[in-house]
Amino acid sequence: MKISQHLNIIDQKKKSGIFIILRVALGISLLVKGIQFVQNNSLIRNVFSESLILRNYLWMQTLIPWLNILGGVFIIIGLFTRIAALVQIPIIIGAIIFVQSKHGIYEGESNVMFSVILLLLLIFFLIQGAGKPSLDKALRKDTNK
Repeated sequence: MKISQHLNIIDQKKKSGIFIILRVALGISLLVKGIQFVQNNSLIRNVFSESLILRNYLWMQTLIPWLNILGGVFIIIGLFTRIAALVQIPIIIGAIIFVQSKHGIYEGESNVMFSVILLLLLIFFLIQGAGKPSLDKALRKDTNK
C-alpha cells in the first residue's frame, strides 16, 4: 500500500471520529434542552404568552420539548438524521427570533451564539446526513444484501 493511500485512510478515520462527536454533541444538546423544557415548562410557557404571534399556537409549547427530545435521540443514534434535523431547524430559528433576540448577544444569560451553532450544525447534518458510523448506514447495508 502506498503511503498516500495509508494517510488517506487515517484522514478518513479522523473525519468520521469528528463527525460522530459533532453529531452526538448536537443530539445531546437538543435532548438536554427538551428535558429542561419538560421539567420546567414555565420557560417555554413564558415565551408563548409574551409573544403576540405565538399566543395563537399554545399547543406548540407541548410539542416542542418532545420534538427536541425525540430529535436529539435520533441524531445521537444516527437514525433519520436528515428528517430530525429538518424538524429541528424551525424550532431553533424560532428560538433565535423569539427568545434570544430579546436578550441580545452580549447579555449575561444569552445563548444566541449557542443557538446559531446548533442551527449551523443542523443545516450541516441536513445536507450531509448521519455519516458512515450511524444506524442509518447499518440498516441500509442490511437491506442491500
